[in-house]
Amino acid sequence: MIIQKIDVMCRVAGACTTLLMMLLLGCYGGNQQGQFHSFSIPANFPPPLYRFKNNTITQAGFVLGRKLFYEPRLSRNSTISCGSCHIQSAGFTQHGHDVSHGIDDRLGTRNSPPIMNLAWSATFMWDGGITDLDLQPLAPISNHAEMDNNMENVIRKLKSHPQYPGLFKGAFGTEDITSARVLKALSQFMLMCISSHSKYDSVMRREGGVTFSVEEREGYFIYQQKCAACHAEPLFTDHSFRNNGLSITAVNDVGRYAVTLKPSDRYSFSVPSLRNLAYTAPYMHDGRYLTVAAVLNHYTDLMELTPGLDSLFIREGRPGLTMTQEDKIKLMAFLKTLNDIQFVRDPLLSPQ
Repeated sequence: MIIQKIDVMCRVAGACTTLLMMLLLGCYGGNQQGQFHSFSIPANFPPPLYRFKNNTITQAGFVLGRKLFYEPRLSRNSTISCGSCHIQSAGFTQHGHDVSHGIDDRLGTRNSPPIMNLAWSATFMWDGGITDLDLQPLAPISNHAEMDNNMENVIRKLKSHPQYPGLFKGAFGTEDITSARVLKALSQFMLMCISSHSKYDSVMRREGGVTFSVEEREGYFIYQQKCAACHAEPLFTDHSFRNNGLSITAVNDVGRYAVTLKPSDRYSFSVPSLRNLAYTAPYMHDGRYLTVAAVLNHYTDLMELTPGLDSLFIREGRPGLTMTQEDKIKLMAFLKTLNDIQFVRDPLLSPQ
């Protein structure tokens, strides 16, 4: 009887120890979906550009940033959050809208860009007008068509909330809520929005014997010939600003020119990543194209010789790239390997 009691006690103790270890791993480590883990660089990615020494990512800081990202109190009338225009299932874009829809259903002039792999970006927004991720949220918070608010009002509302003082203390060691801490917490969440688990990534990292199909491999070759000059691997953007021959609309968005005032930047916009195209439609800075096929047709048949058109697109004095319909089909097969279903479904990045 004594031996049996000892055996039961050991088994209970062992089970408790196992449960405790599982809880600790869930809080402090692991790479499973839904579990917090420290920022890590994917094996096939270059070193990040973000200055982590000024804002170290912690679990408490990330959790606070996630709550703020989905917090409608950041808008003037507490109806619009960052997550309203950057929806996870849509690759953190606003699926179905050509341009952003903000407070009071006001319309912006540009398509909501994806929040993805921002640690590797030195500029933000379609025109690159912001060069510090820790300042980027100020733009949508203060924009008349987006959140139409100011940081003084944001801080007032957060201070009056029963949870936020404690969350800020956990993240920054003090209940004092400041603009800098709000912005740094948001950065901690956005920096963890890393998309690096597509089929392409598995092939490049030689994971589990994953390989391209014949059509995907041929599409990869076409990508290297036709797209890689602007959409460079592995992030599938070179973070440059280019004029790609879009017709000028009545909005007359001059793009990068509004930031630099250089004539050569007129109608130039940030080169977007080709990752997760299955989720981020519509495409271009103004969301004018609904499908990837329409985008490819633009490059072969619809480009215009607009002022400042990038020389990469000019062939024998005429704008456009040469691709057959078969080329386009193969290229689209490769582009599908850049979709990261884990990224758009990861519970860690979802509202809690």
